[in-house]
Amino acid sequence: MARDLGAAQRFYGAVLGWTFRKEGFGQASAVAELDGVPVAGIGALAVKLSVPVAWMPYFAVDDADAAVGRIRERGGTVGVGPVSYPPGGRAALAADREGAAFGIWEGRVLSEWRVGDGEAPAWLELHTRNAFDAAVFYGEVLEWADHGGGCEVSYEEDQVVLRHGGQAVARLNSGPVEEAAEKPQLRPRWLAHFKVPALGPAKAAVLDNGGSLVTDAPWPGAGHRLTVRDPDGGLFSLEGAA
Repeated sequence: MARDLGAAQRFYGAVLGWTFRKEGFGQASAVAELDGVPVAGIGALAVKLSVPVAWMPYFAVDDADAAVGRIRERGGTVGVGPVSYPPGGRAALAADREGAAFGIWEGRVLSEWRVGDGEAPAWLELHTRNAFDAAVFYGEVLEWADHGGGCEVSYEEDQVVLRHGGQAVARLNSGPVEEAAEKPQLRPRWLAHFKVPALGPAKAAVLDNGGSLVTDAPWPGAGHRLTVRDPDGGLFSLEGAA
């Protein structure tokens, strides 16, 4: 969710090599592609919805109203929606019990979307107090065992790993969190990881185009990851060769 679609396209095009196309969600939104593969959506909705600029995962559901009911029943909160978006989709913005924000989407999903490990251009990570409690919440709310042909949840090296079709698409990590307003990166949150061929040029492009580095994020780089912010403060991670 951006404030200025054109400015966001210029920044992410320069840093990640993305190109953009319209996809029927209105003039204030676009689909980002890498080598012809859809990676993410950018919408100039932050001002309209009175929310901060941020990357947010959207999870497909069969019935947005039913999913919203499950979120509330299990202690989450719903901030917006469900609301209708053309052509024929419905969305809602919510937060889990720890305050990590996410979206749900009922409607058509681009068949070319690729998220996960391997050659996919992006993957998702949840930073929260207790990954196992979070897995129960999301599993029940999103019906991971039933939706989209079934998802497999496993526990690997103290992480909860969500796999679809055998591919890891999201990881849930337990860790210390803070509520301090001056350090929002330390709150429970979903983080988008975008893959780049090499971190050095990507880091330089972030700084050259008005972005900034985050040095105290809870996601250690291990020599191949860098957490950054875009010019409007949107937090994300770059992952590639050091």
